[in-house]
Amino acid sequence: MDAKTGSKPNTTNSAVIRWVKDVAALCQPDEIVWCNGSEKEKKLFTEQAIAAGVLIELNQKKLPGCYYHRSKPNDVARTEQATFICTETAHEAGATNNWMSPREMHNKLRGFCTGAMRGRTMYIVPYLMGPAGSPMSKVGVEITDSIYVVLSMRIMTRMGQVAFDHLGNNEDFNRGLHCMLDVDPERRYIAHFPQENAIISVGSNYGGNALLGKKCLALRIGSYLAQRECWLAEHMLILGVESPTGEKTFVTGAFPSGCGKTNFSMLIPPPHFAGWKVTTVGDDIAWMKPGSDGRLHAINPEAGYFGVAPGTSEQTNPNAMATMSCDTIYTNVALTPDLDVWWEGKTESTPKELIDWKGQRWTPDSKEKAAHANSRFAAPMKNNPALAREADDPQGVPISAIIFGGRRATTMPLVYQAFNWIHGVYVGATMTSETTAAATGAVGQVRRDPMAMLPFCGYNMGHYFQHWLRMRSHIPILPRIFHVNWFRKDESGKYLWPGYGENMRVLKWIAERCRGHAQAWEAPLGWVPSADDFDLDGMKNFDRTRLAKAQAIDTEEWRREVLSQDGLFLKLYADLPKELTFQRELLVSRL
Repeated sequence: MDAKTGSKPNTTNSAVIRWVKDVAALCQPDEIVWCNGSEKEKKLFTEQAIAAGVLIELNQKKLPGCYYHRSKPNDVARTEQATFICTETAHEAGATNNWMSPREMHNKLRGFCTGAMRGRTMYIVPYLMGPAGSPMSKVGVEITDSIYVVLSMRIMTRMGQVAFDHLGNNEDFNRGLHCMLDVDPERRYIAHFPQENAIISVGSNYGGNALLGKKCLALRIGSYLAQRECWLAEHMLILGVESPTGEKTFVTGAFPSGCGKTNFSMLIPPPHFAGWKVTTVGDDIAWMKPGSDGRLHAINPEAGYFGVAPGTSEQTNPNAMATMSCDTIYTNVALTPDLDVWWEGKTESTPKELIDWKGQRWTPDSKEKAAHANSRFAAPMKNNPALAREADDPQGVPISAIIFGGRRATTMPLVYQAFNWIHGVYVGATMTSETTAAATGAVGQVRRDPMAMLPFCGYNMGHYFQHWLRMRSHIPILPRIFHVNWFRKDESGKYLWPGYGENMRVLKWIAERCRGHAQAWEAPLGWVPSADDFDLDGMKNFDRTRLAKAQAIDTEEWRREVLSQDGLFLKLYADLPKELTFQRELLVSRL
């Protein structure tokens, strides 16, 4: 290697060393550093990041071990229009993905990456997605010129020697190259090569675009590998709910970004539910594989939470607030004069003066919000007071229920259960949600987001649906499938359901349905609870009349909803499984 090596390779894997050498020759860094994940290394990198102005040290009395990062205003969210799936044919990527041939994309990105790290340090970041020793875990190696990415990957993954120990001499690892360039949107590409198990990201330093273990490997590449290897890589939380009698039920839930997934995964039951416990296995991604016991088992491939800050508070999610109270990197929130952090919804009262996410003085009279709507916290999962003791179980946890849910002000009831697995796949495939600030573009538009995977499926979405249907034959004891909507509004625009901790009431019904303890009634959409089957005791300003409104199924609204599925179904027509078309016809007949 021509560059100066700042540390020796901490692996003898010839494939890793050869690949690093090739990338170094292309990017021409001034120095190469092999990361080992140690505390000594973390301290050194943190000091270097502060000295370079990449991080700001926060008030260590209030937020020990916490630091602040401010990104460029043009680099604050996932950039879906710049995200590509590069397979040999466009059909393999499918109609819902941006496609470019691997040859064309490699040629384009080679031009961007040539000499891209001159004057910079190249960091070699080995990381493990999933618990150490798990047959479901995967190894990735990210090469990056961003120290912010290195420190964030240390939080979000099991980073360092543990990854190389897991890999050994195996050549099957994800190759990820990240070059910041000049963070110019015109030169921003997040390119995935599923058939090569490789990722190249240029021109961005934002979380989902630059932390290549997260959406890139865990979902886009992961979903492709899952189809090939007969498992599921999903945009889902994993939680455990335990009854007072000790019955524990594990549940996954697919929600588009900004729809309360982290809040739900860290839910604290209201006082009425004495003896009930909810624990977090994961808040964003689930890898699920059929187990020897005939059930679907899930692991959380991540080691941290990359959560949306606005709206998070002691009232809405005390566990998240505790989790981010130390050893956390905050991005694009606001700063108080004494270097504490603040965002809209954190406190009832608004500070008189702040430094906003752009670095400008801010007061309550300012026109723009102090924190960016997609500002984030990256916090270690070990900080979570509700962390499940099974979170590091190499075998994963057995899943009894899969929940799909979006943000809809109308039409969608609070909760219903699919009639069977095929109907449940149809429910997930036709999910809709109002867009949030997690992705670049307009906010509040209703779009169809199958299984909350529209931005993350790494291959043809029609084939993805077929894979879900095919999994039925590999899972003897199938999870039950449900749909929820916390965001339905009344005529005055107020939310019908209080949400947050009160979602425990929905979760309890779901868990009891899985255990055969709860009643349900057949409705056109699926199985629904009656007012008498649903626990409303102890709720303020909420009665069975309001529950009926939250659960109402308006036939005319649903006819329009079914018609609106035409856009997705026509787009995927050539590859759409016939089972989903039949399910749609059955729904029309029931309506």
